[in-house]
Amino acid sequence: MLWTASIVCFIAALLITPVVKRFAIAVGAVDSPDARKVHVRIMPRLGGLAIYIAFMIGYFILQPSSPYATHILVGGFVIILTGALDDRFQLNARLKLMGQIVAAVIVLNGGIRIEFINLPFDQQLYLGWWSVPLTFLWVIGITNAVNLIDGLDGLAAGVSSIVLLTLISLAVIQGNVYVTIVAILLLMSTFGFLFHNFYPAKIFMGDTGALFLGYMLGVLSLLGFKNVTLFSLAVPVILLGIPISDTLFAIVRRVLQGKPPFAPDKAHLHHRLLDLGFTMRQAVLVIYGLCAIFGMTAILFSQTNSIGAFVSLVMLLLVLDILVESLGLLGERYRPLLNLLERFTSK
Repeated sequence: MLWTASIVCFIAALLITPVVKRFAIAVGAVDSPDARKVHVRIMPRLGGLAIYIAFMIGYFILQPSSPYATHILVGGFVIILTGALDDRFQLNARLKLMGQIVAAVIVLNGGIRIEFINLPFDQQLYLGWWSVPLTFLWVIGITNAVNLIDGLDGLAAGVSSIVLLTLISLAVIQGNVYVTIVAILLLMSTFGFLFHNFYPAKIFMGDTGALFLGYMLGVLSLLGFKNVTLFSLAVPVILLGIPISDTLFAIVRRVLQGKPPFAPDKAHLHHRLLDLGFTMRQAVLVIYGLCAIFGMTAILFSQTNSIGAFVSLVMLLLVLDILVESLGLLGERYRPLLNLLERFTSK
């Protein structure tokens, strides 16, 4: 039954996306090119609506059981509504944030929260009332992180798909049936949309899709890793490493440059790859590969002992820092590790 519903999600997204494309053009939900964007012609947005509809069709076929289901779906509808309104009317940042806050509050009221952090040697750090703001920030942060990487054809949809694949693998290992089912349905819906969204894209997912995928990844990661045995917060952080790190580096970069932390710029990971001469397709595939590395590291991290997990985390951070310095994601002057390596090799 799961595979039948999954195929239905894929076919539904494949068939619904062209309909959503025509609808987006008819209502004026289009994205015009400007100095910060890489596309050169007007593109229909609202593509995330096809992902959402296809996902909901599969969801109601299976009707997976969970005490959190109603709150997840209601919060998801609020996110979809917020994204769709933004795709059509270009909402200001405050209104978009209000929609995300409402969705996060719904999730919290449903009992989905980070209650404790597992530490090495079977120790636990209970968060108490800190669980509320931490969960709140996590949901909103991941929602926006996926939205911020949505800058190239097929990028956000592909990155989300790789994260979902990893999430499914970990959920299967842990025996988490609900997360497995929901993630598979969402993955197949995203695959169907990606057929129309990969370079050269015929439609953008817009904020409708980016916010919804970010929201679902944030919520599913909370449900999937509440009881892992080591560093419980580190697993979803590693799993979502590319969108999280790109967002954090953007904020730090802008602060160092004396700009508002959320001011738009053209120095995200995908922009830097394009600046280095990669084609749009090549840049997207490189980021796919990086996401796959983060995903495999997350699986390794969750399945090893404390020492192995620590070593894998340190190695990942070193690789990430070299990538950041090489691409200038924190500015051209930030090169501490590369400068150290140059001094060492020159001796």
